[in-house]
Order: sequence, then C-alpha cells, then structure tokens
Amino acid sequence: MDNIYRTIYRYGEDEIIINKSRFIGYAMPIESEEEALDFIERIKTKHRDATHNVYAYVCGENSNIQRFSDDGEPSGTAGIPTLEVIKKEDLRNVVVVVTRYFGGTKLGAGGLIRAYTKGAKIGLESGIIVEQILHIKLKIRIDYTLYGAVENYLMTEGYIVDEVIYDDAVNIYVYIKFSQEDVFKRAITDMTSGNAIIEYEDEEHLPIKDGKNLKNRSN
Repeated sequence: MDNIYRTIYRYGEDEIIINKSRFIGYAMPIESEEEALDFIERIKTKHRDATHNVYAYVCGENSNIQRFSDDGEPSGTAGIPTLEVIKKEDLRNVVVVVTRYFGGTKLGAGGLIRAYTKGAKIGLESGIIVEQILHIKLKIRIDYTLYGAVENYLMTEGYIVDEVIYDDAVNIYVYIKFSQEDVFKRAITDMTSGNAIIEYEDEEHLPIKDGKNLKNRSN
C-alpha cells in the first residue's frame, strides 16, 4: 500500500431529484472486491423496486480492479460516468452505487451522464474524501520534569497524540508521518538531552482531512 492515497472515510448517502427522477448516491470504503460486491448486493436488495441500481468501484493496491454496470441504462450513460467520478478524484478502495427511481421524464444521454455524475459525487462527498497517510506510532518515555516541554512541542507542531499513560514516568504515544520520523526523533532527543526513550510501536494509515486526523472522531 502506498504511503499516501485518497479514499473516503466512511459510508456516505445522499440524494437529489432531477427532472422528477430520484437519484440516491451511496458510497463505501472497501478493502476488497468481495466487499464491493457485497455492498452492491445490499443496495440492490434495499432498492429492489428501483428502476436502476448503477454501480462502479475501484480497488487494489494500484487501483488495478475497476468495474462498473449501467444496469439497464443506455450504454455509456451511467456506469462509466460513475466510475469516472471515482477516477477523477483519484480515489482508491471505494464503491459507489447510484439508485434511480424514474419520474416519468426522459433525460436523454447527456442528461443521464450529468445525473449519474452528480449522484456519484454527492454519495462520495457524504462519505468524506480523505487522504490516508502512513503514520508511525512511537512511544516516548520521559521523566515528569520533561513532560511540560515535550507536551508543548507536540501541541505546537500539531503531532497526533494517541494517549498518555502515567506510571513512574510519562509514556506518550504519538503518531508521526512516515516522512517525519527521523526529524521528530532528533528533536525529542535534543529537547530532552538524550533522556527520552523512544520506541517503535506500530504503523498505520490515518484518515486526514484538511490537516486534521478523523480517526476516532464522530462526524
């Protein structure tokens, strides 16, 4: 997996009425093609009475799996426009379903393309487009006398503190962007005159939106 990639943060759903037809855009982050197909089937089951359930998805480390379906709409007017929205946003590991309830007015080829494009966009926007950025999780163990200076540095620089555990010393668990690890370690070492124990804990991609970490937040 790349150190940085774009996807959506969570399940998204929104709808719009276009010339009396109801378009409902659904989007979901996925980890595999199987998850995409399961999601599509759930939406189809939920809207078995809909006129069309158009879908598209992109997944795989290099976005190598790309699929779409017009689900009965004229060829090229629904599935491809939905897929193109995902690709233009440079999103990975995401599935979109746009459900249509026909309202009695035909839209024409151009109208359908615009409608399914809009349906896909509102679904993705509801799911919140984020950058998944690889972070290293480090444990910093320091004496209580050093905590104030280190805490101030972490806040000033905008580092993501996961938790702080107090025992006979202070244990700070912090996420550092993969590209900042060496600079961060040097800064902490200099600040504490070498009296900090820095240990690797883990690494994971964190969802970042406008510079803020969305993990474990309600939105």
